[in-house]
Amino acid sequence: MYISINDAQLKSSEFYGGHISIQRNFSEHLAWKLKAAYNHVSAQYDFLTSTDPRVENDMITADLDFMYYFNPCDPIVMFLLAGAGVNFNSPVNSAEPELDDGNTAAQFNIGAGVDIRLGEDWRLHGEGVYHTMGNSKIDGNRGASNSFFGGTANDTWASADIGLLYYFSKGEPSKFCQLYTGIAEVDYDKIEDIVRRYQTAPCEVDYNRIEDIVKRHCGKAIVEDKWVLIGVNFDFNKSTLKSEAYPILDHAAQILLGHKDVNIEIQGHTDQVGSDKYNDKLSLQRAETVKKYLIAKGVAGGRLTTVGKGKRELLFNEKDAVSRYYNRRVEFHTK
Repeated sequence: MYISINDAQLKSSEFYGGHISIQRNFSEHLAWKLKAAYNHVSAQYDFLTSTDPRVENDMITADLDFMYYFNPCDPIVMFLLAGAGVNFNSPVNSAEPELDDGNTAAQFNIGAGVDIRLGEDWRLHGEGVYHTMGNSKIDGNRGASNSFFGGTANDTWASADIGLLYYFSKGEPSKFCQLYTGIAEVDYDKIEDIVRRYQTAPCEVDYNRIEDIVKRHCGKAIVEDKWVLIGVNFDFNKSTLKSEAYPILDHAAQILLGHKDVNIEIQGHTDQVGSDKYNDKLSLQRAETVKKYLIAKGVAGGRLTTVGKGKRELLFNEKDAVSRYYNRRVEFHTK
């Protein structure tokens, strides 16, 4: 479609075409794209009668555009683009017949678009671009041209494209879009220390009773009403997961995926430092962090609710650093 044609008003337009492009992503946010396109326009001047011939124009363009992605980790990604290129066009039935021979001009591009993820390597790509010409000739009716960016003199036009984007080559995998970046090695010594702290005193095992329980519950998967996630603890005044929490939450996600009839209330807890109001908010943030991780692992969000318990349900009343650390935890309660 023509948007602004100097010295000519077009009352109707037929616009179609196609394009092919190649794109290189430098990072999750930045890319450049080389694009070749063909566009056809058929329209009529307002100052002519309806019986007069329509002006036709075939445009072949080549552009280099730079793109910025706002949210590269989401399934639907929004972007802006800006760049420049060259436009070769050949009007027919021009108001100025000498322009029928063809015309080449630079053009400046600015636009926006969206990529929708269809799979690992495929995207549905759509964009709308506003083009400013370096002259006033593409409608076959020349006007006074001021500058490359047009102002009120140069022609401008807009295009809307939709197509498929395929990634045929990729570099080293990036951790940028992981739910939690910079995952460190698991601290197994800390996990072992946590297990020792929580373990109960040894007792005599009644194997006959265990065998009876197994027989009565054969074929049934047992999910406890309450899970204390040993190893899922938080630094003071933080709601981000620590590296040792990942294998524990991965195992919890596997259990939940295997028991789709079980709904879970995720309870966040704090230590005894700080006001009730602040700790309620912080504990809820910790529960929400765990919920987001489980959803990322495939657990349906509708099965998970969150609540912040603040400092009302301490495991340890001592105020030393170790006791406070273990109080900063999450628990699962089945519903």
